[in-house]
Amino acid sequence: MTCDSASKLIPLYFYGELDPDEEDRLEEHLHNCVECTHSLDRQRTLASALDRRQVEAPQFLLEDCRADLMAAIQGGAPHADRSAKGPWTLFLEAIGSTFAGLNQLRQPVGAVALVALGFVAARFIGGSPAPVASGAPSDEVFATVRDVKPDNAGRVQIAYDETRRRTVTGSMSDQGIQKLLLAAAREENPAVRVESVGLLQRQAGSGEVRDALINAVAHDANVGVRLRALEGLKDMTADPEVRKTLAHVLLADDNPAVRMQVVDLLVAHRDDAMVGVLQNAVQREDNTSVRLKVEKALKDMNASIGTF
Repeated sequence: MTCDSASKLIPLYFYGELDPDEEDRLEEHLHNCVECTHSLDRQRTLASALDRRQVEAPQFLLEDCRADLMAAIQGGAPHADRSAKGPWTLFLEAIGSTFAGLNQLRQPVGAVALVALGFVAARFIGGSPAPVASGAPSDEVFATVRDVKPDNAGRVQIAYDETRRRTVTGSMSDQGIQKLLLAAAREENPAVRVESVGLLQRQAGSGEVRDALINAVAHDANVGVRLRALEGLKDMTADPEVRKTLAHVLLADDNPAVRMQVVDLLVAHRDDAMVGVLQNAVQREDNTSVRLKVEKALKDMNASIGTF
């Protein structure tokens, strides 16, 4: 373990947030590293200073925070401040006055400030939103704090990543809407993928949409998404790439409902190349209903069930 990695773990170690293996590795490092041992001592000094520091909170601070949190959950406006200084300002002033002059404690202070920041994050993020241009979509901004560095002047430098949630409305013919739906078809949330793939069916004539439906049929882990994607491929069964994918899915997919629907799509556009695929499927199929459907398809094509 390096000194750099140890310095990042020391605050977590002090508060008992490391797993046993990490604790053992850090303690082994501390036994052999004087500088990191001093860092742990500085962490103890920091905690002691925090314990001695007392800040009188505004009378209605808790009530205001609760009101703002409820307003944020319900999508309403934040509660009006009763005090001239908000809790975030008070927090920064307390940190600055407590640790002014303790230059060596910058890294531990940053770790503690990150923890404390979580308790006021709802109020910090739930404040007045940034101005939005007239006619622009409504936004929600979410901040993820990455670093907190206090200085000797009582100020704090905060580095954070900002994620902005936007809501847009448009028709299916809009290129921007189509691109968002194509991206949504690859999202982690299966409910989002199901809905997006269902909407993309209406634009199945597009090459990008066709490729997205093919990818969903062949690779999506959610059966509901695969079934929706198969519905979108109904009018493209003559496409060689689509038929190639359907042949693969018939032999590889683990869901009988998907395989049943694939058989219907394959026989909708008959060709001799599919005979071998169906014969192979009969030999491998362990579901009675799917096997009977494949056998019927072969009989309708005047093909033998077995391979010779």
